[in-house]
Amino acid sequence: MNGARAKVPCSVGPSLYFKGEAREEAEGSLSLYRESIVGSQCHITNVTASPEQGTSAPDTHCITADNQPTIQELERLFSHSSATEYDTLYGQSGLESSQGHRGSSGHGGVSNTTPKEEPDLVIEVGGQKISVHKSVLAEKSDYFKARQSRDILKVKGLKYKTLTILIDYIYTSQMNVHKDNVVEVITGAKILQIPCALQAAMDTISEQVTAENCYEILTIAKKQRLNELKETAYRFMSDNFLQILRDQTVYGHLTGSERDLVLKKRMEGKRSLMVAEINDENHMIYNFNEAANDWRPLTLMPEDINTKGCGICTMYNYLFVAGGIKGYGDKGKVSDKVFCYNPITNRWSEVRSLNQARSQLKLVSMEGNLYAIGGECLFTVEKYDPRTDRWTTVAPLPKGVFAVAHEATTCNGELYVSGGSLFYRLLKYDPKRDEWQECPYNNSRKKSTDMVALKSFIYRFDVNRDQGVNVFKYNTIVKMWHDCVSQRQGTPLPFRCAVIGNCIYCVNKTQILQFVVEEDGSYFVEEPLRPPLEAKGLLFPFILSLPDKTHVI
Repeated sequence: MNGARAKVPCSVGPSLYFKGEAREEAEGSLSLYRESIVGSQCHITNVTASPEQGTSAPDTHCITADNQPTIQELERLFSHSSATEYDTLYGQSGLESSQGHRGSSGHGGVSNTTPKEEPDLVIEVGGQKISVHKSVLAEKSDYFKARQSRDILKVKGLKYKTLTILIDYIYTSQMNVHKDNVVEVITGAKILQIPCALQAAMDTISEQVTAENCYEILTIAKKQRLNELKETAYRFMSDNFLQILRDQTVYGHLTGSERDLVLKKRMEGKRSLMVAEINDENHMIYNFNEAANDWRPLTLMPEDINTKGCGICTMYNYLFVAGGIKGYGDKGKVSDKVFCYNPITNRWSEVRSLNQARSQLKLVSMEGNLYAIGGECLFTVEKYDPRTDRWTTVAPLPKGVFAVAHEATTCNGELYVSGGSLFYRLLKYDPKRDEWQECPYNNSRKKSTDMVALKSFIYRFDVNRDQGVNVFKYNTIVKMWHDCVSQRQGTPLPFRCAVIGNCIYCVNKTQILQFVVEEDGSYFVEEPLRPPLEAKGLLFPFILSLPDKTHVI
């Protein structure tokens, strides 16, 4: 039969193991409880239970003034509503009591067995004392294990606050570390020979890395020779490269080799073929899984992106989408918005808008800059510098030239434009001179579908009903065109191209051709790949390197 129980405090003796400065405060607080005690007898309050519950003898906790209360007795002494007083008396860290042994799991693997005996070691640091259990400290520290014969131990080389953090970690597995005290905590962990605390400090600070403190943490890691923490800082910079690139207080302090390392880490991972839906309603991006030979959704583009007539390209393993048009005819609204997708963090963000709204433009990357070329009724060109997050105007297309529905690519540090309203003309932009030049014409007078660069050659793909697909290549060094390959197809559809290694993927919504370039010749793979079955509208291919663990929606 259940019964109500009353927990009634009796006489409480002073603590034997408070710090010197805390003893008076503790005894003063305990005196409040003595006032409720009648004489030297335990006062028992009878509790009347409901008829359904019945009655039971109250739970009486008597502690005489001559006996020191144990932690278990104090826990029974204070009710739940008196938790604040308990914390005031014994501290939340549990350094002076076995309350610190909560049996919680962590880096140190805290023992599940709570020591019942009183502290048997006093540690002195800078004139202040901490009472602890030898067995608990010896379990995690060779320093304390080698000094178990001592009852009083003076520790030099670290501050009292640092010692409390490390002792608290041994008892609770909770590491209270941040960038302002991490050096002292790590130094203290080395002095006291607590390897699990050293690892816990690094793990905790690794989770606190931000764009604002990453360089400071990197500096700490290098000075303390903490290779794991140093790699964490580099990895954060790599994962958030554009943000770091814009911050000269971080990127400006990195050495040339460090900058190369950060960018190299960003490009790690398997390069994968992606396609973006160019459709008013669907804005999905798919990733081709080569091992499973299927397509999987990767991310959904933000609703603010106007995919129709937009420009798409990649740079620094980011995807950029610029411009576009929303609506039709006279009601169509041209966009100047530019969006960026980070496949490592799986986040979309908006960067600086174009100086001029554009649709039917070409967006390409070259030597760390983006170029927005032409557009409907436009011959202007502008360049985006991610270091300054600014678009600036560069030399426009040659006089009398409008680039609409054209193709563009880069090769050996120069920009090439052809096709669309330019037809068979090939224009080259030299960024060093900031000028456009006319290149030799192609023999073909047919409409091109796309143009890509591979090594020192530019490959132009023409599609027509009579001849199927014709491939021409332009040698950018000797400045000559050559016929490459032709493939007959029944009513071929236009496609867009992307390059991985020596393979050019030719993508449309019905099939994906693979054009392989080798030293002794080039050819189309007989068996085409299937595009994403769920995709609607046009497909725009591009290449990104994905981390080992990729977010899939």
